Amino acid sequence: MKAHEIYHRISPALNEQILSTLFVSDKPAYKASVNALAAQRKLRPIFVERKPRPERHTWMHQAIGQKVSDEIALNLLQFWLLTTQQDILKDFLDALGVPHDGKGAVDELPVEPEKTLIASAIEILLARHPHEPVAVYLHTFLSMNDPVWTGLDELLASEPRLAFGQKTVE
Repeated sequence: MKAHEIYHRISPALNEQILSTLFVSDKPAYKASVNALAAQRKLRPIFVERKPRPERHTWMHQAIGQKVSDEIALNLLQFWLLTTQQDILKDFLDALGVPHDGKGAVDELPVEPEKTLIASAIEILLARHPHEPVAVYLHTFLSMNDPVWTGLDELLASEPRLAFGQKTVE
C-alpha cells in the first residue's frame, strides 16, 4: 500500500490530528503542503488558506489521498509518526530487537525477522496503543522497506485489527 492509499484510508479524526500537529509544530511545512496541494488542483493557495480550518483539513484529506499526492502523504505520515508516535516505533523495534536511536529511527534495517517474532511485536503494539495509529505505522513501515518484509505484509493482510475502513482508492 502506498502512502497516499494509507492516508486515504485514515479516519477523519486521525487526519485532523495529523494536520493539526503539523499546523502547530511546523507552520512553514503546513503552508508548503497547502501550496503543493492547491497547485496540484490548479487552485490559488489563498483559496484553500481562506477556508475554515476544519473545512480545509477535510479538503486536504481528500487531496492527500490521491495518487499524485503520494510524496506529500509520505512526508506527513513520517512527520506525524516521528513527532507524536515515537512510543509505537520504539516498542515495535524493541520487540524485534532492532537497534534504534532511542526515538524510533533506524539507520539500516536488518533482514526480515521470523514471522512469529513480527506477530509477537504486533501483539505488543496492539496491547499498548490504539489500533489505527499502529496500523498507520505498520503499513507505512512496510511501504518504505526494500525489500518488502513478506511476513509483515501477510500479517497486515490477515489481521482485522489493522484493517482500515472500506473506502475505495480513486
